[in-house]
Amino acid sequence: MQIKNVRVWSEDLKLTQPYSISYETIDSVENVFVHIELEDGTWAIGSGSPAEFVTGENNSSCLRALKDHSKNLLLDKNINSIETICRSINKTLPSNPAARAALDIALFDAYSKINNVPLYKIFGRCHEGLHTSVTMGIKSIEESSIEAEEYVAKGFHLLKVKTGSNVDHDIELIHKIRERVGKAVGIRVDANQGYNKEDLIKFIENTEKHNIELIEQPFPRELDSQMQDLPKLIRDKCAADESLHSPDDALQLAKSPHYFGIYNIKLMKCGGLSSAKKIAETANKNGIDLMWGCMDESIVSISAAIHIALSSPSTKYLDLDGSFDLAKDIVSGGFKLMNGKLMPTMKPGLGVDLNDKVLA
Repeated sequence: MQIKNVRVWSEDLKLTQPYSISYETIDSVENVFVHIELEDGTWAIGSGSPAEFVTGENNSSCLRALKDHSKNLLLDKNINSIETICRSINKTLPSNPAARAALDIALFDAYSKINNVPLYKIFGRCHEGLHTSVTMGIKSIEESSIEAEEYVAKGFHLLKVKTGSNVDHDIELIHKIRERVGKAVGIRVDANQGYNKEDLIKFIENTEKHNIELIEQPFPRELDSQMQDLPKLIRDKCAADESLHSPDDALQLAKSPHYFGIYNIKLMKCGGLSSAKKIAETANKNGIDLMWGCMDESIVSISAAIHIALSSPSTKYLDLDGSFDLAKDIVSGGFKLMNGKLMPTMKPGLGVDLNDKVLA
């Protein structure tokens, strides 16, 4: 079954409200989209969310890469040769992971559709569904406490708190949030490379009673080697994020001693489902837990991440809230959110429906 049409474009999906992390304030989001059509009329969709502060790729460079190469990479190719096409994409666009992800996701959407199965059946399903955390940006302690309470009232069981700008502030913040939401709510922390070793130890010692589930990327990527100076109990609850981009990174981080007990896989960092699967396999072989994260992303790529996350036996954590704060999207469906738990739909492919504008 050959690919007969390829279309690429960009959309400003906007945010309902801006938010801050330790080194960036984000107030808008542009995603790129790839729409392909097979010779029998089957359509498929993929999306990418470039993040220059993570991968060095911005929306302009991502869109340009797609416009320059997507047709050569996809047109007249047989969708059943998906692995060969994905290898060619990775070789052609090494510096454009979000562009690779958009192409890769569209291919897997099409491939599972022609096989008339939900995407998770292509990978195999290990989990029925998992709760996702919902992310809280850096705000005042009082604002954050109120926001935490509001999320819990909406049915979320897990909060991910952005920290890393000031460790004393962060400690007080966790105290106040725990007081506000009680003991039953899970709390995760994302330091976004904002701590040094002393900060991390101080934070852990002063929040131990609050049962922090995990800490994402405490140190800058270039200081990863300092992780080996920490006790295994601390390393096991730390997640590699900015330190983990590619399957090669996963192999390197899996060497003893493990700097991180958790890998945070983001499709936009690694370049899509085919690379994510390789990272997941490395984690599984080496006893490393998996967290699946995201940028601010369309339902398209969030759905893709849910499907593959539920296919890995090492998946323990979901942080796939990237479409919740978008002011608009080009699709609907894809997954169900029930009391904070994410479940894929039973429809073939990603399970998303295009809106009328895209169909036109």
